[in-house]
Parts: sequence; structure tokens; C-alpha cells
Amino acid sequence: MKTVLLVLFLLPVSAVFAQSNDEKAVRAAITQLFDGMRKADTTLFKAVFAPTASLQSIAKNKEGVVSVRNESIPNFVASVDKQKPGALDERLSAYEVKIDAELAIAWTPYVFYFNGQKSHCGVNVFTLVKLNDGWKIQAIIDTRRREGCPDL
Repeated sequence: MKTVLLVLFLLPVSAVFAQSNDEKAVRAAITQLFDGMRKADTTLFKAVFAPTASLQSIAKNKEGVVSVRNESIPNFVASVDKQKPGALDERLSAYEVKIDAELAIAWTPYVFYFNGQKSHCGVNVFTLVKLNDGWKIQAIIDTRRREGCPDL
């Protein structure tokens, strides 16, 4: 009986540790994305994307009209490839990760620096899927603003 209770007690603990490992892997994929961006290393950068990944940005124009802009991942990779190492520096201030089975989301406030100068800030929302070769970014949608950006 004691063995059964011990197994039942440890079962939820093992599930927490498994989720913790998945969370570490999700964070590692996002970190690899930004490390690749900072280094202008497109091999490192594009390896974190799922084959059908998408990128969107939410922005307001000068008149205050909100729009959602779509960008292809190949164009995003090409824009990183054109930069010098260190030119692109997106700094995250926090992570909030939620995982269910093979699906994860991450909410990451950020400040973006271009050539050492603060450019803009906002929030990234990543959707990741756990594929056979690990956690991959399926979608990114972000907000972008130039005002009220903290120093990171």
C-alpha cells in the first residue's frame, strides 16, 4: 500500500518535471532565434522555425489606424542575413510560457535595438509546436511602438 501511495504521489511530480523540461526547450528555441539574429547567423536563426511558420506585426499608423502586417519567414531570414553581427538586438524583459502537450505559447515583452540605438518595443507572442526534432516556432505576432519603451 505504501508503494502505491508513493507512486501516486511521485506521478504528478514527474509530470511537473517533464513540463519544466519542455519549458526550458521552448525558451531555448526563442533564445536561439534572438542569438541568431544578434549574430546575423541565418543558419542558427532559421533552424527554429517550423516549415509553415508565419510572422505578423500589429501597428498603428500616424492616423492611429491599427493594421496587421504579414511577413514571410524567408523575407525575415533574408533581412537578418543583410545585417552585420550585433546590429540587431532584441532584448526580452520577461517570459510567460504555457504548454499543453505539443503546443506552447510564450508572451515576451521586448525592447529592440538597432546598431546600439533603441528603436522600438512591444510584446512578442510565440506559438510553438513540438515536432519530431523538438520545439519549433510556428507563429510570431508582435506589437511595435516607439514611445514608452524601457531601457533594457
